[in-house]
Amino acid sequence: MNMDEAITRINELARKAKSVGLSENEIDERNELRRRYIDAFKASLKQQLDSIKYVEDEDK
Repeated sequence: MNMDEAITRINELARKAKSVGLSENEIDERNELRRRYIDAFKASLKQQLDSIKYVEDEDK
């Protein structure tokens, strides 16, 4: 499952949770999808931060 599909499923589960509630399996699925999304977001952010090049460091 790619991130777009995961986000879609997270949103579906969020809507269902607000309307009728979730089963234990759906709660577990939601938590796992959220964890994978957060981990992917952190990895992406870390990669962006690691690629930052400081101009001041080049002058030394």
